[in-house]
Amino acid sequence: MIFLVVMIFLVAQRIAELIVARRNEKWLLANGAVEYGKEHYPLIVVLHTAFILSLIAEYMLNGHMFYWWLLVVYILLVIAKAIVIGTLGHYWNTKIYRIPGSKPVATGIYKYIKHPNYAIVICEIAVIPMIFGLYYTAIIFSALNAMMLYVRIKKENQVLAGV
Repeated sequence: MIFLVVMIFLVAQRIAELIVARRNEKWLLANGAVEYGKEHYPLIVVLHTAFILSLIAEYMLNGHMFYWWLLVVYILLVIAKAIVIGTLGHYWNTKIYRIPGSKPVATGIYKYIKHPNYAIVICEIAVIPMIFGLYYTAIIFSALNAMMLYVRIKKENQVLAGV
């Protein structure tokens, strides 16, 4: 039962993030933003969709453990992500946008960490499967996410530097 609740919450969280991203995308475009990284964005969508499907499949095959303390860690990650989204405001998105001439956000957690959202996603992809002892999903998707973030962060750094 707890697995079902966590999966419903995870999917609802991702849908809510996409709704916020879509709303912010409209604002960004209305303010002259340019999108970057279009070529790799579909891979991010596939990765995150496959992650959820893998969680379900591995759980159905052999997931019967439950580590409550990792659920607490996940809840803290959700709170941290909400803080990041709030800090970026209209600039937060699942895609890479930049309004020409704008400066990167450098307040809140962004004073200390350049890409806190990605740090949170790295932790989420490792922690969520481990709540239920889903080792294969944790390992495989942590590796796939690392490869994806290598491409993504490189592109985002170029955009932020104005290259």
